[in-house]
Amino acid sequence: MQAIHIEIPREIVLSLKIPQQRVRITLLEELAINLYAQDYLSFGKARKLAGLSKWEFAERLGKRGIPRHYNEDDLEEDLRFANDDISLRD
Repeated sequence: MQAIHIEIPREIVLSLKIPQQRVRITLLEELAINLYAQDYLSFGKARKLAGLSKWEFAERLGKRGIPRHYNEDDLEEDLRFANDDISLRD
């Protein structure tokens, strides 16, 4: 699948109260947070869209009072990660 490009009229971009050098990154972060909050994207995909680490994205969600969606798949992924981490120490 190809990337999707969204056009935002220049007058809208110029009216944003965001420094010009941060417009793209801020819009991607806002989109990612909102898609996650509405359960359209998983945590991992949303943080990737936002270009943030797990901790940075979780912090952004927390500041907005957006709860983490946590299901069995997330638990299994966390357990696999934890088990891999433990086996690396042995």
